[in-house]
Amino acid sequence: MFTGLRRRLEASAVDRLGGHHVWTVTRDGEEGPWVVHAVTGADGGEERAVRVRARAVLLATGAYERQLPFPGWTLPGVVGAGGAQAMLKSGLVLPGRRVVVAGSGPLLLAVAASLAAAGATVPAVVEASAYTPYARELPALARNPGKLGEGALYGGGLLRHRVRLLTRHAVTAAHGSDRVEAVTVSRLDRDWRPVPGSDRRVPCDALAVGHGLVPQLELATGLGCATRRTADGTLALDLDPAQRTSVPGIWAAGETGGIGGAQLALAEGELAAASIAYELKGTPRPRWAAARVRRRARLRRFAEAMAAAHRPGDGWTGWLDDATLVCRCEEVPAGRIKEAVAELGASDARTVKLLTRAGMGWCQGRMCGHAVACLAGGAPGEERRPLSCPVELGHLAQLPPSAG
Repeated sequence: MFTGLRRRLEASAVDRLGGHHVWTVTRDGEEGPWVVHAVTGADGGEERAVRVRARAVLLATGAYERQLPFPGWTLPGVVGAGGAQAMLKSGLVLPGRRVVVAGSGPLLLAVAASLAAAGATVPAVVEASAYTPYARELPALARNPGKLGEGALYGGGLLRHRVRLLTRHAVTAAHGSDRVEAVTVSRLDRDWRPVPGSDRRVPCDALAVGHGLVPQLELATGLGCATRRTADGTLALDLDPAQRTSVPGIWAAGETGGIGGAQLALAEGELAAASIAYELKGTPRPRWAAARVRRRARLRRFAEAMAAAHRPGDGWTGWLDDATLVCRCEEVPAGRIKEAVAELGASDARTVKLLTRAGMGWCQGRMCGHAVACLAGGAPGEERRPLSCPVELGHLAQLPPSAG
């Protein structure tokens, strides 16, 4: 699939600007063109500030992993599930020789199967949810046989390598001195609360953990694009059937509209491109558009079923003790956040952030935002920032005064 895309891109008149890190999008006046601000050098070259003007902007900023903290999650050897998969794809590097895979979501099966095939021993896949909710979505499953085939493929790989699948279980602690040496696996109730007396210790030298993906929306929310709450409690962009956001001139595709995988992202990207071409040049709707619309609806329905099945339960905060670091960048433990809520009157993540600095570090809450919001008693909210990521003052100074 991606090989064909690369060939089409190379054969087209599209200018591909690789190694550019976009940090904000502004408008040159009320009716002027959009200005995409970026920094070059993301691929190791000399860094400098650049601008690209555009009549329309299509946001496809992807997603990042959702992490739920637990005692010991900062130990060396504890990596993101997606990070472990990226290590394998980039250079067949294993995070360890004996790797427990834990968290929630279908990515765990793919990661475990890949690790086992690459030679790692995977003693268990620890899934916090159950797969029974999928039974309520039989029509969505039946309309996506390819997804069922993927699941069967990964399941077969786990069986061949004798990997045990534990549903309704979670890694609630990691143990070790200089590196993770073992994890505690606990059975969970329906709200993800650890069941007393169910703990077991599993030796390992690495842990690949992740609780699904979260759309990366900083550029979009900075522009004022409207959002919606998805079935797993995260925020995604609210898009119309043509992939338009609520801001005229801004389209979006892929994980920004809700986590759904590569096939859905491809269908949405093609529909967005057709919509932009029609609006800017009057290009008629292509003949393949109707098929893409049907495909998008089918894949989106499956994505919603998947999100609902793996939505984190409120009881996961019971994994934490007061010393557990929640914000790694600013080294804010759970106890300080609980104190801000119980004694200082914080009632939302923003107030907790102001009182404790949780979320003020380099990652700007990408790692801890969900956890901080849950500890504050609410769901992660929408944040609107002028910059989507940290930018050096020197790069800002290189912009002309009219950059806005």
